[in-house]
Amino acid sequence: MFKRKIYNKFLEWKKESNGKTALLVEGARRIGKSTVVEEFAKNEYESYILIDFSTASKTVRELFEDISDLDYLFLQLQLQYKTDLHERNSLIIFDEVQLCPLARQAIKSLVKDHRYDYMETGSLISIKKNVKDILIPSEERKISMYPMDYEEFLWAVGDTATTQLLRKCFETARPLGEAVNRKLIRDFRLYMLVGGMPQAVNEYIQTNNFRKVDEIKRDILNLYEDDFKKIDATGKVAMLFDAIPAQLNKNASRYQVSSVLEHERADSILELIAELKDSKTVLVSYHVNDPNTGMSNNKNLGKFKLFLCDTGLFTTLMFKDRDFTENVIYEKLLNDKLSANLGYLYENVVAQILAANGNELFYYTFANETSRHNYEIDFLLARKNKICPLEVKSSGYRTHTSLDVFFEKFSDRILQRYLIYTKDLAKDKDIICLPVYMTQFL
Repeated sequence: MFKRKIYNKFLEWKKESNGKTALLVEGARRIGKSTVVEEFAKNEYESYILIDFSTASKTVRELFEDISDLDYLFLQLQLQYKTDLHERNSLIIFDEVQLCPLARQAIKSLVKDHRYDYMETGSLISIKKNVKDILIPSEERKISMYPMDYEEFLWAVGDTATTQLLRKCFETARPLGEAVNRKLIRDFRLYMLVGGMPQAVNEYIQTNNFRKVDEIKRDILNLYEDDFKKIDATGKVAMLFDAIPAQLNKNASRYQVSSVLEHERADSILELIAELKDSKTVLVSYHVNDPNTGMSNNKNLGKFKLFLCDTGLFTTLMFKDRDFTENVIYEKLLNDKLSANLGYLYENVVAQILAANGNELFYYTFANETSRHNYEIDFLLARKNKICPLEVKSSGYRTHTSLDVFFEKFSDRILQRYLIYTKDLAKDKDIICLPVYMTQFL
């Protein structure tokens, strides 16, 4: 059991809700939802029942077909799970709730009854086939869970000091010094390689063997592929997913759907993209037509980029065509010696950090009217009725033409400009040059 930040959000929900809502924890498969929810149940309640709908018996499933007699339901659950329930001090967990939509629908009556607290976990929760024919309870509070972030990864490897130091340096705009920065960038690249899937992190800690870590990540990717077949039997979703690294490597202004799916255009597969987004395995960054604070209102649904929810999985997917992502590749990535341009790897990790901190992902491309040169702002954040443009570099180069041209065009809308790169914290005129491991503080 690794320490996870979401645990504190569970505590807030328990205190604030006091049984008036159920908490639905949704996220991709294998990010540790069930583990942290069960840990919460053990620590914060006198007793709990965990109903895992991926293994629950037919008898248990059938209990939710008729919930007119809740006394009977609770009696049966206590018998089936050999656990006593205590009024206002027991938690009932519906694990993998997407596999039993009727249990999710029952939440309305169960919460109204107010005897116990309820938590639900699942992946693919919002996709059409899992909500068809049921009434979604308004008493459900949703919370998104993501793979382990960099701070959680550091906690897992026994480092509780680094993030506090980094936060202090960020807040005071104090450089760390090149020698310290080199070590921190190397440590951060290790996180990019291993990723934030608890199984992969555990394997790294136990074995210190990248081959074994890679095998775990391949298993997770195969699991996602199986899920995509359930979402879409044509295989289109799986093809869109597999092509993400290649699409980012093209450095194009959008995901080029027609180069992955013949005779298809972005506008014709909006539903498939929505399904991918709902699976939580993929992060979608939409192009904004007008970069202003209300970016959600003017995003272009047909112009987007796709990223993986976990950069560790992204690293493995990059080399999926090989039986094993060879240790030499991991070694070179770790030491920044791989010849390939890895800008897209850094873009993916920045997308992952921003999304995990509750930011919607947006980007902006534009052409210079005179030179017809194309520029791109990798990410846009809305802050204090203004916007913060981010440019991501995989190297230490401090060139930032896109940020400069963007500033000329929209200076009155900008709060702060950021260059995310691999060198030490610095200022270049009014641009803050931020080492990538500090993105978490934006």
